[in-house]
Amino acid sequence: MAHFIVYLEPAEEGGYIAIVPALPGCVTRGEIREKALAMAEDAIRGYIESLKKHGEPLTYTFEKAEVETVTVDVA
Repeated sequence: MAHFIVYLEPAEEGGYIAIVPALPGCVTRGEIREKALAMAEDAIRGYIESLKKHGEPLTYTFEKAEVETVTVDVA
């Protein structure tokens, strides 16, 4: 079992975009938060299955991470 951080961003057209930063290109979306997370789980499984199928290593290196928000004045 592995843990993955999933970033949820509001989509312009509604719903959420789910991004898995540990897996480059692993991005999906859902109309509601719960659906976006479920889609992310499916995308992660598919990504890992593809790596295994092609004999590529999983470069995912952390089990748990902390995420913080940093505010920067850009004016």
